[in-house]
Amino acid sequence: MSQLLIVAHAPLASALRAVGAHAFPQCATPVQAVDVRADEDPDALEARLREIIGEGESLVLCDVLGATPCNVAQRAAYGLRARVVAGVSVPMLWRALCYAGEPLDAWAARAVAGGTHGVLQVAGTRPQNQSQRVPADASLHHHDQ
Repeated sequence: MSQLLIVAHAPLASALRAVGAHAFPQCATPVQAVDVRADEDPDALEARLREIIGEGESLVLCDVLGATPCNVAQRAAYGLRARVVAGVSVPMLWRALCYAGEPLDAWAARAVAGGTHGVLQVAGTRPQNQSQRVPADASLHHHDQ
């Protein structure tokens, strides 16, 4: 069975796990969170992650490429059926949850696409699906569209 593992600086991993459970409570994919403390021993963390990853397939989402959580996750995943993706975000997590049934490489690609497509500059105008209050004196103002 496939599992999703979030490895990040404390308390981000647990917070992301909670966001995933909030948005997709029906998700059958096991999601584990490993919050990495500043004083954590990297070797002990690697052993812990290898045990969690175990024999199944795992997608490991990490917060920052080159930081301790990601570096240790890469070492722990080496030689196992696991893929490590750095730069975890809520859109990436949600995509990973929605496509957990896919083969491991496709699953990792979906997670990356979710993170990539989830980063957008948002316009400073009112979203179109929200109602707008019309001032009482609106007829006195001319608005060009």
